[in-house]
Amino acid sequence: MRNLREIAELYGSELSLQGVEEHRRVSGMQSICSTCFKAARISAILIDDGLQLDKKHDIEWHRSFTPLVGRILRIERLAEEILDEDLPDGSSWTVDSFTKAFVSKLKSVSGEIFGLKSIAAYRSGLEINTNVTKKDAEEGLRQVLIAGKPVRIANKNLIDYIFLQSLEVAQSYDLPMQIHTGFGDKDLDMRLSNPLHLRAVLEDKRYLKSRIVLLHASYPFSREASYLASVYSQVYLDFGLAIPKLSVHGMISSMKELLELAPINKVMFSTDGYAFPETFYLGAKKSREVVFSVLRDACIDGDLSIPEAVEVAKDIFARNAIHFYKISSAIGVVSSHSNLPQKLNDGLDIDLSLVRILWVDGSGQHRCRAVPKKRFNDIVAKNGVGLAFATLGFSSYMDGPADGSGLTAVGETRLMPDLSTLTRIPWNKQDEMVLADMCVKPGEAWEYCPRDALRRASKILKDEFDLEMNAGFENEFILLKSITREGKEEWIPFDSSPYCSSSAFDAASPILHEVAASLHSLGISVEQLHAEAGKGQFELVLKYTVCTKAADNLTFTREVVRAIARKHGLLATFIPKYALDDLGSGSHVHLSLSRNGQNVYMASDRSSKHGISTLGKEFMAGILHHLPSILAFIAPLPNSYDRLQPNTWSGAYLFWGNENKEAPLRATSPPGTPDGLVSNFEMKSFDGSANPYLGLAAILAAGIDGLRRKLSLPEPVDTNPNPETLQRLPASLSESLDALNKDDFLKEFMSDKLLTTIKAIRKAEIDHYTKHKDAYKQLIHRY
Repeated sequence: MRNLREIAELYGSELSLQGVEEHRRVSGMQSICSTCFKAARISAILIDDGLQLDKKHDIEWHRSFTPLVGRILRIERLAEEILDEDLPDGSSWTVDSFTKAFVSKLKSVSGEIFGLKSIAAYRSGLEINTNVTKKDAEEGLRQVLIAGKPVRIANKNLIDYIFLQSLEVAQSYDLPMQIHTGFGDKDLDMRLSNPLHLRAVLEDKRYLKSRIVLLHASYPFSREASYLASVYSQVYLDFGLAIPKLSVHGMISSMKELLELAPINKVMFSTDGYAFPETFYLGAKKSREVVFSVLRDACIDGDLSIPEAVEVAKDIFARNAIHFYKISSAIGVVSSHSNLPQKLNDGLDIDLSLVRILWVDGSGQHRCRAVPKKRFNDIVAKNGVGLAFATLGFSSYMDGPADGSGLTAVGETRLMPDLSTLTRIPWNKQDEMVLADMCVKPGEAWEYCPRDALRRASKILKDEFDLEMNAGFENEFILLKSITREGKEEWIPFDSSPYCSSSAFDAASPILHEVAASLHSLGISVEQLHAEAGKGQFELVLKYTVCTKAADNLTFTREVVRAIARKHGLLATFIPKYALDDLGSGSHVHLSLSRNGQNVYMASDRSSKHGISTLGKEFMAGILHHLPSILAFIAPLPNSYDRLQPNTWSGAYLFWGNENKEAPLRATSPPGTPDGLVSNFEMKSFDGSANPYLGLAAILAAGIDGLRRKLSLPEPVDTNPNPETLQRLPASLSESLDALNKDDFLKEFMSDKLLTTIKAIRKAEIDHYTKHKDAYKQLIHRY
């Protein structure tokens, strides 16, 4: 009755079923579709064309009603269509021949579709057996074929097998998988459509990088779905069908349950419209009303501010789906056929916002280009933006390529946004930021790209040893305030309190709170904050994660700290040595190795000497062996070596130790580590002027060299280092560069051209700061 009233009002027809039907008959399909889609204000439709109807228009036909139309492929229907066909040689289908045909078809259309969809819930339920065997599937296939044609697959083993084959393809081609969950038609056993049954799939390490969206709000299992989205990174939610099918109370309560735990950037609108254009209109109209009601209550309850609620609405109705389905130009486009008033189409203010495209250059400086959101969606997300080759070769003192870098004014690379990193800017919520890869063309990395260098090294570690390196950074920085002295601006520490001072924390508390909240909004976990020993110095500790993600997190963290400090009228600097008579600032990195999610740097039991596994010792030995040349990447400025001095807890000599703060490599057992074991080791030399991707790539390469050569880790030094018995690490960038020039372990991991550029930048730094002794003071504006 409610929907009938809504449709009659839209059409201006008599308020009765007969009146609406008469209007539809007189107007015709084209006219009513145009009316419904204009009123719905939908910018993109993704259609599951596996739904069987007596007659239906093809996908292309829908393009006259909305700017973007795409296909979702229903995997069970594809499997049935394949089995309905006979093999060319007249033989019977086997699991091998079916798998080959099925997987081949999925791969062949991977570039034409926006995602896959499974209705396993309708057939055999969501308790997918992740260990289903070929033998089980073969028997299931035999039973299905015996039932005759047209084929309908209902055998659980075969359904599970098809699901897992599809999920593997989806993951490898970075396609999302839609899964029907919760209520449906009467042939669905709702006891088996609870998304909690998917636990085996979600826990299976083979599918951890998949992207799964639970459809229909999983109603009546909305709370269960919300929980899954909160604990599994690969789970997203879609509330189509629950809205508009339920009562108003039901829609609102289901939506609130979804948002009880689920991250807001994982909840997506869809109409679940099908068969009738009115279903698209009703889904869009009621979704707007319900989301408004829920967000209004959230504001009243204090969960959200009004500006935050506005951003949430944009996420739910547009941005989340754009990112999830990789839609580059669906939202904010006013289609040419629209006759609606402009005010109905400008809801996202898309032309008023900007997207910052971030990269880190060869000297470790953060740089960005900004483009309007609409251009980003229409062009840049797919094609990138041009950037002169020369920019990677800039030094810390001049925006021009270093002599001998091989990079000149000729040629451009492409900055290709990594859409998985696209995020709202916490201190400027109107805009977004995204990290970029440097590419020759979309899909082909430029050989100088720092992010790709780290990915390549990580892939070698994974392919050869089935290992991942985890990293967590401790970021030290100094907060400076501006004063005017004799008519000139000077920047001095805003505080002079000692180490772990409460008064220093109180003084910086507004900044530190906002930094922590901003990082939380970016999904970056802060483990600790405290005042450090230097004047105006603080430390911010990030939770460890896989090293590629850790480098991204570090880049975002530096952006956050500097921006929030600037917002409060201060300048935050990560310069290694702000004042030569005070302590320096590092970016100490804690490292470990994992295999299948388990820490394998740590020994398996207390019988291992020093509590470190054999793998861990060999990896650590490689890093210790190559540390003098690694310093050119992780301590890349002459100013870095003013920090790396004896008796400053920064690591001046070549050794490792157990909980020895003077060791450049410190084995550590934080609270919670079993007695006698070591969970990770810390590298003290890494500082805030280093490019995190190149720094971690160099460390990885050295560790891999240690694993390949099975290098032995020397005995630890657990006393204050003795200069007479220990080798001094490079005391200058010049010495570290000399060590790098004599060491060839990096050639497999970084291109010769990239190494040439890095060495040229380092030489330029040495020459400049040797001639200009006070020039380091300007580095506070660059790092």
